[in-house]
Formats: sequence, C-alpha cells, structure tokens
Amino acid sequence: MSGKRGEVALNVSITVNGVLHSDDVLPRMTLADYLRERLGLTGTHLGCEHGVCGCCTVLFDGEPVRACTILAVQANDHAITTVEGLAIRTEDGSVKMSDVQEAFWECHGLQCGYCTPGMLLTATALLQNNPDPSEEEIREAISGNICRCTGYMQIVEAIQLAARKRKGVVADAR
Repeated sequence: MSGKRGEVALNVSITVNGVLHSDDVLPRMTLADYLRERLGLTGTHLGCEHGVCGCCTVLFDGEPVRACTILAVQANDHAITTVEGLAIRTEDGSVKMSDVQEAFWECHGLQCGYCTPGMLLTATALLQNNPDPSEEEIREAISGNICRCTGYMQIVEAIQLAARKRKGVVADAR
C-alpha cells in the first residue's frame, strides 16, 4: 500500500477498547481517521481537526489526548479507549453504561451530543486520577472540551454525581 506521495504504509498494532488491531497505515493518517475509517468507531467525532475543540478526545494509555493531532503510527503498541469502549459487558453478555455515562444521562449532561464522547472520556480520566475532584478541578479538566449547548453546568453536575456514586454516596445531582 502506498499513498499519493509515494508514502509507504507502515504496520501498526494498536489495542483499541481491549481488542488488538494490526493494520497497514499511511504515515500521515491521524488516529481519529484510523478509528473512524478503518475500525468504524464513529463515536470519535471530528470538529476543528486542530486539537482545540476536544470532541475527538480518546484515552491513550489512560490519558486523554486529541485523536486528530496524533498519528496512527504513534499509537503503535499502545492502548486506546474510545467512547464505545466505556460501556460495560456484564456476565450475561448484555451491555450497560459506565457510571460516568449514567451520570451524564441522569443529569442531562448532553444536548446535541457532539462534544459528549470527548467529555465522557475526559471525565473518566479525571475520576481515575482524582476520585473526589472539586468543581474547580472538574471545570479545569473539561476546559479543553468545547460545548456549545449546555453551558457546562449539567456536565459538571454529572461528573460530581459519578464521583459520589463511586464513593458510594448517592444523592440527587442538583
């Protein structure tokens, strides 16, 4: 496989949502394009394609990154989690939402949904690293994710609810 500019494809092995994928990719293919075009994981949204809006956020070895600014070859031998990978498979084979996804649903932390995958992954990483974030810490963590619909209040409330649920302190989010 070669590209328009005579580029030679490189073989990559990337674990995405727990599944190892081995593919030949052109050196200039972004991770976002790889996820969307090769793997069909369209939950990784493309917005600005400059790393500013945050809607293409994925977890790269557990850390949030902008998939539009990372090349697929840079993900070789790394683990990527997309929004599709947040869902939990139960023992009976059914699928349920993660606690963060449930909290966004309960608090109405989404409207049009375009920023939601990036927000969910950013929130998941935040709660992994800081199980009891303050409102200021939540706002700082999501500051790189642009939402044009919600005004962020319900997103902050959803992350606070998810944190309380993880601690076993379940109360009304509002």
